[in-house]
Amino acid sequence: MTDDDALSRYDLELERLDAVFRRAWNIEGHEHVLDIGCGEGRTTRGAARAAHQGSALGIDVSAPAIERARAAARGIPNVRFEAADAQRHAFENAHFDLVISRFGTMFFADPSAAFANINDALRPGGQLVMMVWQPADQNEWDAEIHRALTGEAVTGDGLEHFSLGDRAATTHLLERAGFAKVECEDVREPIRYGSDVEDALDFVRGFAFTRALLAGQDEQRALDRLRAMLEAHQRPDGVWFDAAAWLVTALRSA
Repeated sequence: MTDDDALSRYDLELERLDAVFRRAWNIEGHEHVLDIGCGEGRTTRGAARAAHQGSALGIDVSAPAIERARAAARGIPNVRFEAADAQRHAFENAHFDLVISRFGTMFFADPSAAFANINDALRPGGQLVMMVWQPADQNEWDAEIHRALTGEAVTGDGLEHFSLGDRAATTHLLERAGFAKVECEDVREPIRYGSDVEDALDFVRGFAFTRALLAGQDEQRALDRLRAMLEAHQRPDGVWFDAAAWLVTALRSA
């Protein structure tokens, strides 16, 4: 079994969205690729294999994730990983042909600084390809968890996950950072939270926003409501929710 066969829970959740994301890369063999918010490095490893005469660098603020990424990438000579923050990391100027990020750019404390820094790291004409969540009200998974745990149709628009959900605002942000030809493609694919209800419940209760919603509640009653909601989304092949993302592409101005 290869490392990409043994997918993490997160990779399994995003598998259908990931297929759309990967098709957008169009990596050529000689290119140098930067992966922002790479986590355990699956997307970085895929980029390194495509850029077989070039290279791939994955960065993430989580040092433990980077250690796992390095371990999984043993035997791939043209990939490396660094624990770093894209907002301030000293990338080699105009080095990368392509910057990719799968749901890794929504968490910047200073997105203007981060995207300006990323833009500087791209060669003139280089491309940014990232996938980000659309607004919370377009994502069933967020709305359903909130309803189950609060009893209200409240969505998590204040969550960092949705910070780039406004298409016009994100386009303007990237243009101010030096990008041109910004396009946002509407991508709607379901996400899978587990093979069955108990598997999904174990996964979902680990989310930071789920833990925050559980705080101060009778946990057993809250988990029972969450379990009932997950049961309503059970299919023969797992527990699924509708999801909506933007596939954002942009170029560094020449």
